[in-house]
Amino acid sequence: MRINGRSALACKENVGSELDRVADTTITIAPLGNLPVIKDLVVDMRRFWDNLEAVEPYVSTRARAIPEREFLQTPEERQQLDRSGNCILCAACYSECNAAEVNPQFVGPHALAKAQRMVADSRDDGTQTRLERYNDITSGVWGCTRCYYCNSVCPMDVAPLDRINDIKREILQRQDDQSSRPIRHRQVLVELVKEGGWIDERKFGVRVVGNYFRDLQGLLSLAPLGLRMLARGKFPLGFEPSQGTAQVRSLIESVRNLKSQNSHD
Repeated sequence: MRINGRSALACKENVGSELDRVADTTITIAPLGNLPVIKDLVVDMRRFWDNLEAVEPYVSTRARAIPEREFLQTPEERQQLDRSGNCILCAACYSECNAAEVNPQFVGPHALAKAQRMVADSRDDGTQTRLERYNDITSGVWGCTRCYYCNSVCPMDVAPLDRINDIKREILQRQDDQSSRPIRHRQVLVELVKEGGWIDERKFGVRVVGNYFRDLQGLLSLAPLGLRMLARGKFPLGFEPSQGTAQVRSLIESVRNLKSQNSHD
């Protein structure tokens, strides 16, 4: 449920600690966000479970012969699954997800955290197929708005945003086409942070999805999402560079120079 505007597990929350956190002595509870309310605190979870099913959150062995013994993992291989394996599907991250609020096609942080577990699992044989599916610009990892709310409310320290970033890194490492949308996503992200310290979402959509006005079909695909964002007051009409932009720009240049030196070495 949502407790004073923050999604949390009621069984783990302490009344005294909550009263210390808020300014007054009132505790307000409400149903989870981004899911239809049936009654009181009861929400319809079908979309939540459907999105989870869409990423096929189970180990695939279709291309393997069934072994006589179980698949074994080393402790190091199993350790790769610890964070994502802690997810208890409480829906706190989905409730707070800004991307899910404006984009009904986005599968959500819970699904992508489970997806990352499959990508990292040494027993799974469908990594490439999975990455192609998760590479979708709206429903997959690139639909995430990086708002960090999923990490902040997760009661099990799964850090869904970090798991989404893990999938992005896997995709980018396998990409050879420098003009591909995921590659532009990474490059434009750095460019915009370097320009103003923040990500100007208006320019981001034009440069990544619209490929700097070269992809008209991509630009048109942004229209429904843009209209929904405007209706919900989530589309920035203005943009002010953040304080400390010069320091951010200097850090980015330093990292680039270091990488350049290492590549020459």
